[in-house]
Parts: sequence; C-alpha cells; structure tokens
Amino acid sequence: MKHTFADELSRTADNSIDSKTFAGGFPEAMARFPEIRMGKWWITTRQSLLLLVPVGIAGTILSILTARFLRTFPAVQQFIATYPGTGSFAPPLPDGFPLWLRTCHWINFFLLLFMIRSGIQILADHPRLYLNPHCTPGSEWLRLLGPAPLDREYHAKEDTVSLPGWLGLPGIRHSIGLARWWHFVFDTLWLANGILVYVLLFSTGQWRRIVPVSLDVIPHTLSTALQYLSLDFPPPSGWLQYNGLQLLAYFTTVFIASPLALITGVMQSPAIAARLHLATGFLNRQVGRSLHFLVLGYFLLFIIGHVVMVFATDALNNLNHMTLGTNDRSWAGFLVFALILAFTTIAWLLATPLTLKYPRKVQHIGRWVIGGILDRIEKLRPVANYSEKDISPYFWVNGTAPVSDEYKSHLAEGFRNYQLNVGGLIEKPLQLTLAQLRALPKQEQITSNYCIQGWTGVAKWGGVRLKDIMALVRPMPNARYVVFFSFAHGSEKGRGLYYDCHKIEHMQHDQTILAYEMNGKVLPECHGAPLRLRNELELGFKSVKWVQSVEFVESFTSLGLGEGGFNEDYEFYTTRNPI
Repeated sequence: MKHTFADELSRTADNSIDSKTFAGGFPEAMARFPEIRMGKWWITTRQSLLLLVPVGIAGTILSILTARFLRTFPAVQQFIATYPGTGSFAPPLPDGFPLWLRTCHWINFFLLLFMIRSGIQILADHPRLYLNPHCTPGSEWLRLLGPAPLDREYHAKEDTVSLPGWLGLPGIRHSIGLARWWHFVFDTLWLANGILVYVLLFSTGQWRRIVPVSLDVIPHTLSTALQYLSLDFPPPSGWLQYNGLQLLAYFTTVFIASPLALITGVMQSPAIAARLHLATGFLNRQVGRSLHFLVLGYFLLFIIGHVVMVFATDALNNLNHMTLGTNDRSWAGFLVFALILAFTTIAWLLATPLTLKYPRKVQHIGRWVIGGILDRIEKLRPVANYSEKDISPYFWVNGTAPVSDEYKSHLAEGFRNYQLNVGGLIEKPLQLTLAQLRALPKQEQITSNYCIQGWTGVAKWGGVRLKDIMALVRPMPNARYVVFFSFAHGSEKGRGLYYDCHKIEHMQHDQTILAYEMNGKVLPECHGAPLRLRNELELGFKSVKWVQSVEFVESFTSLGLGEGGFNEDYEFYTTRNPI
C-alpha cells in the first residue's frame, strides 16, 4: 500500500488531560499579580496593595466623615429633601419583580461568573494587553508575566502562564482551546438571555425601572451617593422604583457595558476584521481586547458591589425581591438564595476537574452549541489590505521548526530540490518546485495575523493563490476540504505531523495563498519556510507553516483523531476559527 502523509498522523486518543505533557509539556509558570505601565515604570499590583489598602481605608473613613459633615449644613439637608433619591425620573412600578425578570437575573449571574473565569484563562495565554496592533514586546500596558526576552527566538507559546485551578478554567498552561469553548458557549447563552431580557423589558414596561426619563436623575443620584457615603442610607424603594444611583448602575450595566462586551468581542474576529478593515487604526483587535477585559473587570466589580449593597441595605427584603418576588422580610428568599449559591459553588468547583477529565466532551458540546454561528461568520469574504506603513516592526514567532533530516537538507540547499506535493481528490496530481510556484501569478497582500492566543501582527505576504493551484490540479466534485501537511511535528510528542484542514470554498478567495515571501524577503525559517498558508478568515494556527503537501479530501474524519487538525485533535481547538 502506498505511503501517505495521513499515515504519519497518530490515531491514539487521550480521554483526559495530563498537565505535565499537555500542549508540549511546558512547565507550569504561574501568573504574576497584574503589572500596569505608568509611563516608563511598571507598577506591581501586589506592591500597590500595600499602599492602596491603607490609603483606601483612610480615604473611605475620610469620605464618610466628610459626607456626614456636609449633611450638617442646611443647604445640603434641603438638597437631600428636594432630591431624596427617587422621583419622576423613573415612574414607580407597583407590580414588583415578575418571574421572568428574576429568572433571567439569576441566569445572568451564573453565566457571567463563568464568562469572567474563562475570560481570565484566555488572557493567560498571551498575558499582555496592548493598545497598538503590533504587539511589540515592551509596548503592552498590562502584563501577568515579566518582560519578553529579546536576546533569543522567543515563542508566543512560551509566553503563556498558569492559573490556580479554582480561578482559571481549566487553569493549566496553554489551555486556551478549552477556555474558549467555555467562554463562547456561555457567551452565546448570555447573549440569548440578554436578547430575551431586552424584548421583555420593553414589551412589559419594566424598562422604566432602569431607564431615566428625565435629567432629574442626576441630582437624585448625587443625593443618593451622599446618603450612602454618610452611612445614613436612603429608605429602601427597590420594590417600586430604584433610586438614582441604582438606576444609573443598572442602566450602565445593561445598556452600555453589555453591548460593549459584545462589540469588543466581535472586534477580535479575524474574519470580521478582514472584511471591515479593522486590523489597524483605533478599532484594532488590541484595543478591542483591552476594552473587553476592562469590561470584564467592570462586571466583576459590579457583582461584588451589588452583593455588598444587597446585604448592607435590608438583606432579607432584597433577597425576597430577587428570588420570590415578594415584598417582605421572611427568610424564604434567603434560603432560595443559599440554594442558588450552593449550586453555583458546586458548578464552579467541578468545572476544572471535569474539563480535564472530559476535554473531548467539552469540545463536542461547544461545537454543537456554536458551530452554526462560526459557520455563518466563515461565509465572509476577506478583502482588507493595508499599507506598508502598517507593517509590524515585530512579529511573534510560534510553532517549533521541523527537525527531520529531509527538512534540514532542504534548508541547507535553499530549498532548490523542494517539491510541493499536491494530491487527493484531483484530476491531475502534481509536484511543484519553488521555481514553478514562483512562475505562477504572484499575489501580494498586507494583512494581519490573528493568533488564537491574542497577539496580532501585520506583515506583507507574497505567494501563489490557492485558486491558481486548483486551476492546475482540477479538484473533483466530491472534494470538500483541503488538508495542509507540515514538515513539522505537533507539540504533543509522538503524535505525528502537524496538519490542518480548510473548507475548499476558502481556497477560492484571492487572499488565500501559499506564501513564499514575508515583508519583501524570502520567507524565514521561523515563520514557515519554504511555504506557509495564509487564510485571512481564520486564526493564525490554521495557517500551516513549513508546508510539504496539500491534499484534497471529502472528509477529515479519518485524519488523525478526526477533529480537523493537530491542535483540534490534541489541544481541543475548533476547526472553525473565524473569531
């Protein structure tokens, strides 16, 4: 039987994850406390806490004393009497909190906690936040790891950090594939819950509870803040209407922070960016990523503040409002709250061990939930092309270069004897030398690489369009996918060649190329020489480097573990990666 590249793929599956060998067996490197750049200086939050905690306590005490002192003035007393906190800016709703609102509230609470948790894990895979599209080491404004070394070839995969298992999901280093499944599935459920809330808010009139109808909300909010700060709280009014401060907090969360979370998440999609030219300028992925995590921080602070105020201002009555929809001070609401909290705690504690034990189930459930959404985004056609001034001064390296004797021989010879194998379901199998590939029409494009880890880099690529190769080999009607085999092996030792599969429709795009040049020069070894794929719809890991063979197939289920690529097989990525 003829040997094929598919024979060099392992069919051995692991039913669980061993953190010591997962993703290449990088040793665990625990994330640091966040460090924030202030000009040329880095401020460590752990050190800052030593200063901020006593300063915060002193500031709080001083603020309370100041507020209480201000309330001794007749003018301030008159201001509070005129603007007690509730008023015509939000007409009262005598029906209290309907069942649908209470149910959606607790669903939102549960989903947000896991979105925050998985979001922190995603950040840990490239633990730096930037405001520029180039991600040059040293230009970040926040980091969970020390400075990236510039005196050697430093790989992005080395730049990952671990998180405690109770915090990260699942916590181990470079587990972004699994974290993204959790994040995107819960994002989708949160979005569905949010749409339902929006519809019911405006169809039942409950929107009046959290949307101000006059500017009187401003003085009422100032009055409410002063009352809270003086520890002489305003009378509870939540059953009928929120006070000004509560209303603006909910309005900000529902109508500003939530849409911003969605928008900044979408801004990180390579497919959408390639369609709307979002890789550079103010709306680049790194701005979106930074804002996305700032919104995450806002949600976390809102939850903490919300819980504190519920218990500080008539806990039993508030909990009955939120759980049973009654306006009394019985213990029934507290018991329901305790059950919800117990369920959430159990789910929180089980999430990491179950993910590590059943990673394939997490992958398949995630694909079932969001696969249709990803499929629709993949239908976009990439058109973005940038200028030479947009080219990144630094382009992160990822992936381990091939070590086979065959590749080393090609490298030493400058790839003079290299031939690209093109086979599978085609009418005319070919072996093409680099000279023959260069003789085909050349496509040049300046595009952005969107790594799954979070970094980006803009480069000028030169190469041959896949559709021109397809015109030569003439794929058969039943060819649905194109498989790219690398000279390199995957990160999991003994698992065979690195490979990835792409829809044949994507190969028809003008910007889908096999690149042999980068930034006007011969493609360097560290970035995939002699050829690397560029599919601008997908995340960077799918643009296979060190390509030795292209094969047209009807299905990828018989390749490797049948998930569509090496990282899909062993790091539980999704084979569709337009976001």
